[in-house]
Amino acid sequence: MTATIRRRSHHLAGIELVVFDKDGTLIEFDAMWGGWAEDLAANLERAAGIPVRKLLYEMLGIDPVSGRAQAGGSLAATPMARLRERTGALLVTTGLSERAAELALDEAWHAPDPVRLAHPIGDLGHLFGRLRASGRRVALATSDDREPTERTLSALGLTNAIDALVCADDGLPVKPEPDMMLHLCARLEVAPRRTAIVGDSVADLVMGRRAGAGLVVGVLTGVDDAQHLAAHADLVLGSIADLDFD
Repeated sequence: MTATIRRRSHHLAGIELVVFDKDGTLIEFDAMWGGWAEDLAANLERAAGIPVRKLLYEMLGIDPVSGRAQAGGSLAATPMARLRERTGALLVTTGLSERAAELALDEAWHAPDPVRLAHPIGDLGHLFGRLRASGRRVALATSDDREPTERTLSALGLTNAIDALVCADDGLPVKPEPDMMLHLCARLEVAPRRTAIVGDSVADLVMGRRAGAGLVVGVLTGVDDAQHLAAHADLVLGSIADLDFD
């Protein structure tokens, strides 16, 4: 099936469950993660006493000039625990001992503020309300951890607007494996073929494909561009605001 880029042309006919990614799909990605990466680099250089910004940005997939996350980079769809492991391994490659690297990492590592930095893409409460009013269920599958995700949802008044949530530290294989979506389908008793996945990264879309989603939708508000998304999506839209299901 060939993906297309267009507005107000998508209908969720036959879809009973819509599974959204979080960062880059519902929440502005760089507002949440761009400053975090810059602060992490500064903290690591201070703690380790060596220049690591260039290596860190390469590992995370961040453009050193713009500070924005790049398509295909680790930051796009990697759980925090794994990012921390990769950062520690990176420090060891600079010549630090494993002990020194761990001490520097303990001092420098922090998570982005899930409330202050959560900038929603559009009126999420209105969107979720319309979906549920149409008889559909709404779920979230995120590569972020549960505690910050729940804090974000609470701050945005969305805790009761979704029917189910699965996060990176819930013990399931993460994206692009199909397990997160299959778990949500099983919990909400909706067949994968009657489920749509909406995400901004290739990992989101591949998860949907592997799980047998009835519809795979890419949005251009995150890190992956139209060309990358179109190779895996049934449809590519500008943002979740372009979802049309009336």
